[in-house]
Amino acid sequence: MSPEAADAVRVDRYRRRMTVTQIVGAAIIVALAFAPYVFEPAVTSSWIKLFYLITLATVWNLLAGYAGMVSVGQQAYIGLGAYGIFVFNDLGLDPYSSALVASVAIGIIAFALSFVAFRLRGGYFAIGTWVIAEAVRQIVVRFDSLGAGRGRSISDYTSDPVMRNLFTYWLALGILAATLIATLFLLRSRMGIALQSIRDNEVAARALGIHVARTKRIVFVIAGIGAGLAGSVICLQAIGVQSPSQIFSVSYSAFMVFMVLIGGIGTIEGPIIGAVIYYVMDLYFSQMGLWYLVVLGALAIAVTLFFPRGIWGALSARYNLAVFPIGHRVVAVAPGAGVRGERRMAMAAGTGK
Repeated sequence: MSPEAADAVRVDRYRRRMTVTQIVGAAIIVALAFAPYVFEPAVTSSWIKLFYLITLATVWNLLAGYAGMVSVGQQAYIGLGAYGIFVFNDLGLDPYSSALVASVAIGIIAFALSFVAFRLRGGYFAIGTWVIAEAVRQIVVRFDSLGAGRGRSISDYTSDPVMRNLFTYWLALGILAATLIATLFLLRSRMGIALQSIRDNEVAARALGIHVARTKRIVFVIAGIGAGLAGSVICLQAIGVQSPSQIFSVSYSAFMVFMVLIGGIGTIEGPIIGAVIYYVMDLYFSQMGLWYLVVLGALAIAVTLFFPRGIWGALSARYNLAVFPIGHRVVAVAPGAGVRGERRMAMAAGTGK
């Protein structure tokens, strides 16, 4: 490419839209932070579940939708996040500090487990993560201090239900905000481009000089930490764990897959939409028993058949929508045209947003 041709184009990362997203997102987070002073505790308590559902869907989408690692064993980290509270609470930390410290320990554990999981590919990787989760559960139930197979309640916990709900709400909101921010900036970075290359063709990505194992390991650890923090919130809201089989249930992974697929895999907005849909359905239809699971399955099949890219994927493709700007565009620059001239040329080329 000649110097003149190189100077005639530039890469636009949607900085202006990113600024708007940051401002609006910050306003929404601040408004949600003050919501407990406006709404009844019963309302904000139910929102806690929505917050950790969005967190779980986001980290699973980061793992599968962007890194191409389909895991059905994320319940391992959910369970470790819940039981980590007991471990560090027994060492003298309060439950909320225990949740944060446990997330660091979970990151270390996820890093170690990645060397085992990454020896597998495709469907073997998915089944392997499930086996790892079951192995983790079997190890946890061997400790009497963790309740063995009987479950356990949190000790040294505030007796005021209002304050307990308030602190858990803020923790869940903070985890959600941190997850979305980390995901957005990660996908806007060079690593985000590398992740999508690995997802599309791992061999070609390696040939281009991308350090595949290191990039995937970073995402694997981030997804483990996110799931662990969500597990801590689940434990804090329930004031303990009913049983290891409940907190280590593979149904958590099934619900993550459901939320991401119906919302739109490979997008940031899709898991949020999928989590909201699942939350509303769980809130109003969970009392239907087995029919509730039938409805969930029928909805997943319908969305997969008619909207293969998910609800948000279909809307984005149809109307060119993007709430979280993670892509880029090449803008033609005319000499002396300025910013307005660049925008006109981009729109004339059909790429202006």
